[in-house]
Amino acid sequence: MTLDAVHPTTVRRKIEGWLTESEKEKDSRHVLALRARPLWQEEPLQQVGGTRVRIVACSTPLVARAAINDRAEDEKLVLLTELTDAELGDGLLAHVSLSQIRSVDRWDLVKQMFHVVNYDPTLSDSAMGGGRWVADALARYAPPDGWPAPTGTFLTRDHALRCLAAQLLGIDRDRLDSAGLVQWTTDAPRVLQFSQLPPDVIDGISTYLTEITGSLAVPAMSAVRAGHGIEVIPLGLLAAALWPDRTSTAVSTEIAVARTRSEPYFGGVRLTGEQAKALRAAAEAWVLREIDVDAETPHAAQRMIASAEDLAMKIDAVDLLRSSDLLPTAFTLRLRDFAAALRKAVKAKQLTRAALDCVHRELAGVERHRGAGNRRRVETARMAVRLLRWLAAADAPAPRTLFDALLRQVREDGWVDRARLDVFAGDADLEVAEAYGLLHHAVNNRRARHDREFAELLAADTEADAEPGELLRVEDLLARVVDPILTHRRVLLLVLDGMSVAAATELAESITRTGVWLELTRGGRSRTGVLAALPTVTEVSRCSLLSGRIAVGQASAERNAFTARYPKGVLLHKRSLRAGAGNALDPDIVAALGDPNTPIVAAVVNTIDDALSHGDPGTTVWSADNVSAVADLLTHAHDRVVILVSDHGHVVDRGPDAIDLASPAKENRWRPAEPPAVEGEIAIHGARVGLGGGHVVLPWREEAHYSTRRAGYHGGASPGEAVIPLLVLSAGEENAIPGWSGAPVASPSWWREERAGAVVVAPQSDGREISPESADSIPALFEVAPEIPAVQENSLPSNRSMLAESLLSSETYRRRRGTRAPLPDGRVAALLDVLVARGGRATLETLAAQAGVPAHRIAGTVTALRKLLQVEGYPVVEMDPDGQTVKLDRNLLIEQFDLEQL
Repeated sequence: MTLDAVHPTTVRRKIEGWLTESEKEKDSRHVLALRARPLWQEEPLQQVGGTRVRIVACSTPLVARAAINDRAEDEKLVLLTELTDAELGDGLLAHVSLSQIRSVDRWDLVKQMFHVVNYDPTLSDSAMGGGRWVADALARYAPPDGWPAPTGTFLTRDHALRCLAAQLLGIDRDRLDSAGLVQWTTDAPRVLQFSQLPPDVIDGISTYLTEITGSLAVPAMSAVRAGHGIEVIPLGLLAAALWPDRTSTAVSTEIAVARTRSEPYFGGVRLTGEQAKALRAAAEAWVLREIDVDAETPHAAQRMIASAEDLAMKIDAVDLLRSSDLLPTAFTLRLRDFAAALRKAVKAKQLTRAALDCVHRELAGVERHRGAGNRRRVETARMAVRLLRWLAAADAPAPRTLFDALLRQVREDGWVDRARLDVFAGDADLEVAEAYGLLHHAVNNRRARHDREFAELLAADTEADAEPGELLRVEDLLARVVDPILTHRRVLLLVLDGMSVAAATELAESITRTGVWLELTRGGRSRTGVLAALPTVTEVSRCSLLSGRIAVGQASAERNAFTARYPKGVLLHKRSLRAGAGNALDPDIVAALGDPNTPIVAAVVNTIDDALSHGDPGTTVWSADNVSAVADLLTHAHDRVVILVSDHGHVVDRGPDAIDLASPAKENRWRPAEPPAVEGEIAIHGARVGLGGGHVVLPWREEAHYSTRRAGYHGGASPGEAVIPLLVLSAGEENAIPGWSGAPVASPSWWREERAGAVVVAPQSDGREISPESADSIPALFEVAPEIPAVQENSLPSNRSMLAESLLSSETYRRRRGTRAPLPDGRVAALLDVLVARGGRATLETLAAQAGVPAHRIAGTVTALRKLLQVEGYPVVEMDPDGQTVKLDRNLLIEQFDLEQL
């Protein structure tokens, strides 16, 4: 019978065992006879563990006798023969170890290498993925220090194959998972080395990897066998385009053709949807990890992304890439789809529900893309949608009073200005830029009407010089806001020169985001604003603010007036805020902020105003990070009420759309009364006009300016310049000022993700709502009044849905209501109804606004609601991974609380 050829490595392992055994047993015989096919094609003289061993193939007893006689004194001899003991004869066997021919059992050798008594029989079963290849590979590729022994004396299949796979791949055994396999494909030398292994070993290891890593191993190892191992991740990124997520089972011709063209990269293997999905998930996870780990310079991730796009070009699948959440081309395609939908909506004679929904869907696709470097462009797209929603709502009637027009700027148009600046800055892609240009033009048309209406009311009110009533003027700010607060708390007054309402919305979000500072408003009502002095320039409006009357002057005049009013107060201008090396603030300023005998510290911060000359105010997102003086001062002001105002706002330069008007003066946005006003200007005169002898001409059109062009301007009569934002902050104390409480959500409904036709739930009282009947008894807006007693829960108006009523009356709810953190039933119902009306999803801002919860309380309120409704650990209400969206599982709520199907 012809025996199988024995792999040279197996012979070496057998020799190693014999040499170890001979040393232990003191065996003096130097010949080992092995039953195997007499075939040896390697060097006959081998060095095994420091011993010279000659290996001879012996087909006859005569050859064996000659080899024994010719053996050198310093050599061991190994005979490979198919002869039986009888055929070899006793004379020759006398020279052989154990006086017999030993069999070469691969699996005995495996037991020897792992130091075990027995092994899993499936290791040798080819039907179970085992067989001779396992034993030969374990012998051939054993590490220098041997295979790690398993626990106990039994070798399991997983231990043997895991050790072998880890050794052949060159990775740690503990990293043999999907992530480890994908990471391995990035190591070109190791992938090349593995691909050069015998086919049966590659197939066997690939089969085992499929068992432990799932469907991923099939495409990954197919690519390795096809010579494209280092392209596994790019192929995975491309899989998003070739196997897109969709509910339809039909596959387009373009996708089918592209899949066929990709098959050579997998060695002709046609991937299943499950395999492609696993490959895509693993590849995208690797890229995202690389971006997170090396966020500043994610070179490895970018190389893979570039390679994927190159592969798409090779198989002519570039137009299919929009399905990818990572590839740059996909983002570009999605953004262009968004722009097309936006352009269609803007150009339509009437904006339909369907058109708006289409824009929202395309925006969602843009937002889902997770590629690096797109944050600004995504935010601009969001701003565009907000502006479209604003346009979709019918324009309110023209304001009847200047106060109404001021409130419109604070509560609506200031947010429009913020979004409009982003859209004006635009996008580098020409198709997207065109859509933004059309949108900006449409928005400007409406805003121009508002600006004209404001300017006309401003001119009439200034001329009439009537009592301001609820209107808060800059010269009255100290008397009507600061002084009443000073009777209760020390104050830090921050005057941010040039801060517009739009900039204030950004700064307020930045300061209050962490929850350390919360915004307060009178009676918990919406924000209001302040009217600047005219013209809206620093020497008039800021001097008037700090003087408490209409005044004109520079820093020295401001200081004199402020000190006269507050002898123990401190006023800091730009130079005073500068500190020496190592100090963010001068130690004297820090001392003043902490001094209980210093009732008020006022600081003028010029960061925004400076940007009008030397920066780019139109694209800057104003925050505590880039207005560093504010952050530094707030650090030392936790025991003070902080009041943030400006002296005037600003408008930005409109580039080629700017209008250069003639003026006899050199001011940017105001001029003397002569010559008469032209289109885009308005003549204003009155006691509140501090320059031009009380008579000036001010442009109300934002595009207009006089004299030298700058990045931004102020001085005119547009609400962007004349309306001053007012923010009052407390370090976590909602009741810091009697009569004031936590502010509601400041943003208008269209700023959030409002959907036309959605049911809007009437806000429920939070204990500080004021009934219409008692409105006449409330003091003026900025007079401090005694705290208003809380309204009782049972006095709240009921506007509840059937689902909310059913929940509140359920026995399970009543039991949990008594054991959980208390939330009033009215509040639970309001929150629930907002979520139901919005299809089970709402952002925290929307939930707070529509359910009547102060902005700073909404996170804690949602946490309490989650605990209240979470029966047996099932999440009826939960937060989306974005940290901003609350989700309601309506069916689970009905099931857990035994409610009737509604």
